[in-house]
Amino acid sequence: MGALEGKSAIVTGSSRGIGADVAKNLAAEGASVVINYRQKAPRANKVVTQIEAAGGRAVAVGADLTVPEGAQALVDAATENFGGLDLLVLNASGGMEAGLGEDYAMRLNRDAQVNMLKAAVDVMPSGSRVVFVTSHQAHFIDTVPTMPEYEPVARSKRAGEDALRAELPALAEKGISLVVVSGDMIEGTVTATLLDRAAPGAIEARREAAGKLYSVEEFAVEIARMATADVPSGHTELVGGADWFQNAQA
Repeated sequence: MGALEGKSAIVTGSSRGIGADVAKNLAAEGASVVINYRQKAPRANKVVTQIEAAGGRAVAVGADLTVPEGAQALVDAATENFGGLDLLVLNASGGMEAGLGEDYAMRLNRDAQVNMLKAAVDVMPSGSRVVFVTSHQAHFIDTVPTMPEYEPVARSKRAGEDALRAELPALAEKGISLVVVSGDMIEGTVTATLLDRAAPGAIEARREAAGKLYSVEEFAVEIARMATADVPSGHTELVGGADWFQNAQA
């Protein structure tokens, strides 16, 4: 039996990339998983098929997290399909996409994260966990500057982390823990691709500074591990390249 046997999870932004791999890892540990997508239903359905082929349980749900009904749709899917919700992985993020409005990064990376949390905790029992996924560029933005092209996204994600941490006392009353997983730039992600397009050479420069950048698969393993790790609520798990940021702020 896996560590998450009998548990259910929501992974936001999980139709591809890091979120998809996190969902597969959680399912491999026994969790029934709600796969969330905004537009690409075929990708999400493919993740569900892969999980089911490996003996797991999953369902794909289209939901825009920047509107209130989006968060509730995911929670309803967890309770209706799997009988409850024990784990929420806040993986969805963005802000470098074109044509979604100047405030899109803040609406997605801060407001949607809090709305998703509040919708979920209404049904999560004591002992449940919330995992928020961020980047070192965002986590350390108040003390270590980042590339100008990424700064609005970094600041919105830091605002999201701060807003979630403000909920720690309320979560503690419910017996729910919050863990933050912060990673360096991840090879092969949409954000890395867009950033390298906006600032050519950015990824190579970061790779040289860090010595190594994690792959999507490697980072997903670390996120999934935090679902059951024996760490206190409010813990920040720094994955890859954090020494450079910590030394830069010293």
